[in-house]
Amino acid sequence: AAGYRQILDCVGSHMSMDEMEKTAERAAKAMLFFTQGYEDTTETALGDAIFSVDHDEMVVVRDVEMSSLCEHDLLPFYATVSVGYLPNGKIIGLSKIARIVEVYSKR
Repeated sequence: AAGYRQILDCVGSHMSMDEMEKTAERAAKAMLFFTQGYEDTTETALGDAIFSVDHDEMVVVRDVEMSSLCEHDLLPFYATVSVGYLPNGKIIGLSKIARIVEVYSKR
């Protein structure tokens, strides 16, 4: 939060105002949220949601909502993605695909 206080001070924000008192802490928490994928792993996201199947048709999940942080501008952006994979005898729970997208989008 100290780094955000310094940035806010440099851009001329009046940190002494009551409504600005916790702005630096909120900004720091937001940054941690947008980068939480560095702490998560796909193994944790999947858990035990891997199932055996006897078909080899492509599995596709469309319109998975995601948000991320532009590493060049440090601004959030939002998008939808589609994910497809060939099961090779194993599939994962559909909700886990969205969870994996979330893990990687937060890096």
